[in-house]
Amino acid sequence: MRRGCIWHPGRAARSGVRYFCTVDKKNALRAGTLAAGTTLMMLLMSSPALALTRDDGDDPGPGLSVIQTLGIFVGIPLALFLIITGLVVALDKSRAKQRDTSRNVKVKAEA
Repeated sequence: MRRGCIWHPGRAARSGVRYFCTVDKKNALRAGTLAAGTTLMMLLMSSPALALTRDDGDDPGPGLSVIQTLGIFVGIPLALFLIITGLVVALDKSRAKQRDTSRNVKVKAEA
């Protein structure tokens, strides 16, 4: 029996995608810990306290209000999405052609 793999002797191979080994809990926990630790270290190394020190030639403008911020970061992307969606729906040519299916084909019965 292979170590770390699920193996059933006497059974036929399953059709479709078959994985070599399954992921056990220990490896999943190790990968999750590594990802969380890496993310935490990146957050600690990029401290926002460094943003308090002004750079040479730095000349920030006035801040944005809540309305301006929502308009720029929510309103404009939403409007662009709606415009693009509207153009795609309006210019869609597949609705113009009616496909022959069993639902819309009419057969005349001969008497």
